[in-house]
Amino acid sequence: MVQITQQTAILNKYLDLDQRGNVLAEYVWIDSEGNTRSKCKTLAKKPSSVDDLPEWNFDGSSTGQAPGHDSDVYLRPAAFYPDPFRRGDNIIVLAECWNNDGTPNKFNHRHECAKLMKAHEGEKTWFGIEQEYTLFDEYDQVYAWPKGGFPAPQGPYYCGVGTGKVFARDIVEAHYRACLYSGINISGINAEVMPSQWEFQVGPCEGIKMGDELWMARYLLSKVAEEFGAKISFHPKPLAGDWNGAGCHTNVSTELMRKEGGMKYIEEAISKLAKRHKEHLLLYGSDNELRLTGRHETASMEAFSSGVANRGASVRIPRSVAKEGFGYFEDRRPASNIDPYLVTGIMIETICGSIPDADMSKEFARESN
Repeated sequence: MVQITQQTAILNKYLDLDQRGNVLAEYVWIDSEGNTRSKCKTLAKKPSSVDDLPEWNFDGSSTGQAPGHDSDVYLRPAAFYPDPFRRGDNIIVLAECWNNDGTPNKFNHRHECAKLMKAHEGEKTWFGIEQEYTLFDEYDQVYAWPKGGFPAPQGPYYCGVGTGKVFARDIVEAHYRACLYSGINISGINAEVMPSQWEFQVGPCEGIKMGDELWMARYLLSKVAEEFGAKISFHPKPLAGDWNGAGCHTNVSTELMRKEGGMKYIEEAISKLAKRHKEHLLLYGSDNELRLTGRHETASMEAFSSGVANRGASVRIPRSVAKEGFGYFEDRRPASNIDPYLVTGIMIETICGSIPDADMSKEFARESN
């Protein structure tokens, strides 16, 4: 502990140095495995908009995004946020990945999603995503679990309070504040059903901002956990056995759904979702079949279902929405490791209509090739 304190004091001596008007911009992108990567660039002045940020590049052969003989992948800034780690005028830049021939990299799903969001912006669609995740220690053991053993069965951990019922609250609280500092619309947190499993919610966000803010919140979570010596898993079934999996429940509403009489439009949307059940599941995360078994508060992958207040259904209508006759619905099928651009993109495509130059169902095939 003394050594760590001394190291922190030494580091702070340098972090407090005057940057002489320069701004550090941490460029963040999504790699071929659905993880975030980043590197830092010095800017001569604070940007006022995304247009002020320069394009950059990285070695795509080291991230599974390009072959070695043609490895440059370009980073095009899409959004930026205050940096809660460096603070001051320093920023974190969320960037899209593009090939040198001017086409979006095959792992860049934001591009297609943004076109759909733009085409249907008149619908004023709001999203809210509930991101579940599991904490592991540096030795790949579930964080704070008994060494070589297991905690007591599920029951006391969901929204638990007290020693033995909740783990890693310090990491969760630090992440919460980091998101708020960066302007992420994080709307809440809670401990989940499996010990050392947590959830944070982002939203409501309109259009493309949903994907942007969830990716940034994930980046911040991994960066915060790094400082505590913990690892973040977004795997939908991080531990085999009688333990809950991890999802990314996606709440959706158009403006018409949020107005009086909106239940009619909610029911129409659910009917459309039922007809494209298989297409949606292709974009709803890898290894999701390990989670969607019909147990542990999930529906089976085999058939689409919906119901009021039914957490075992594919799509749930909250009890309050059914009572009031307007509001939103919750798609409970997405896994915790989804790309939110794929999920929100195909959701818009299904409930609002396709457009000629975008097809989210083809994004799965494009990434697989």
